[in-house]
Amino acid sequence: MTHAFCLPTTINAETFLRDYWQKKPLLIRQGLPQIIGMFEPQDIIELAQDPDATARLIRTDMVQNQAQWQLKTSPLSAQDFSNLPEKWSVLVQNLEQWSPELGKLWQAFAFIPQWQRDDIMVSFAPKGGSVGKHYDEYDVFLVQGYGERRWQLGKWCDPSTEFKANQPIRIFDDMGELIFDEVLQPGDVLYVPSRLSHYGVAESDCLTFSFGLRYPNAADLLENLCKTIEHHSEQINSSEFAIPFRLSPQPQPNGQLNSASVADFKQHLLDLLANSNQFDALLQQAVAQTVSARRYELLPTEAEYYPDELLEMLQAGDRLSQDANCKIIYTDNGNIFINGEWIDELSEVEQALLADFANGKSVDWQHLQQFADHISLDLLLDSLCDWLDNGWLLVESADDV
Repeated sequence: MTHAFCLPTTINAETFLRDYWQKKPLLIRQGLPQIIGMFEPQDIIELAQDPDATARLIRTDMVQNQAQWQLKTSPLSAQDFSNLPEKWSVLVQNLEQWSPELGKLWQAFAFIPQWQRDDIMVSFAPKGGSVGKHYDEYDVFLVQGYGERRWQLGKWCDPSTEFKANQPIRIFDDMGELIFDEVLQPGDVLYVPSRLSHYGVAESDCLTFSFGLRYPNAADLLENLCKTIEHHSEQINSSEFAIPFRLSPQPQPNGQLNSASVADFKQHLLDLLANSNQFDALLQQAVAQTVSARRYELLPTEAEYYPDELLEMLQAGDRLSQDANCKIIYTDNGNIFINGEWIDELSEVEQALLADFANGKSVDWQHLQQFADHISLDLLLDSLCDWLDNGWLLVESADDV
């Protein structure tokens, strides 16, 4: 099953990325009607109590006419949902691991590379419920799945924006001049750029699904770069990286390392990195491992597949596709990275097939037979079973295709 891009008919992917992405919000009425009816509020309340779920319960108590926010993180229990105030919200992360059907809706946003995907979060709130006025460091498509929610958008924020003191969540009072004030109905979608202040209030019992997208930060990249360099230490020890720097001598006390020397080291290092093909290769691997990593632990799969069984399923019309709970990316040189790991020792056919999955292709038996001249189908079926067992792929029933 495939889905058209979640964009208005008057805006294509190129226009959105040029004019809207991280620049201004976009309301898409009935942009994702497929989400309607997937979940009821009680489904999310029960899921939030699952011991493997990552959930937050936010309640707003009124104390002397002042809102006092309280936060409780998972594990949550039924007791946590008793004696709640009038206004509260429960949020559950990583919904695609619990609902492959929901995860498939990522295809509607495939005009943005999957390495930018974070996760799908759901927020349930009764009438009046909210998580306050805030901003996020990630871009998000807010999809109304049940009920109605009013959204207001205001000023642009940055790391210097001040939040209310002594509160368990990052909220503020001043959103500046409002630039958007609309109620979303089921199936409606609102794109909110990162750092744009927003405030959502439930007009009725409602479910809002947040398809979040984010870029890595410097700390993540440096951490993976250090790991990559350590992994390739033998090659590095015999390369340009092992040659001592030649610095200009400077008068300074015998025991001092002055700031000028440190600045000299920095410049030499930057010059080396800017002109090193070896560093480019190391950085590519570090970036790929960083952006393909999942923020949440992958739950083990219960199903176990065998080649003969899989062959029968494929010949009966079933298809294989990427599990949206997993991140598969490939680089210009064909290397495959899955969930933060470089998958080496793959054949060219296996690399090409995983790239097809990463690009959203649904693979059937006819497609697999095209590789018969290049690889044993028995070996390919073995690999496909391993990928299914690892949680990288899903089987799409012929009845659903």
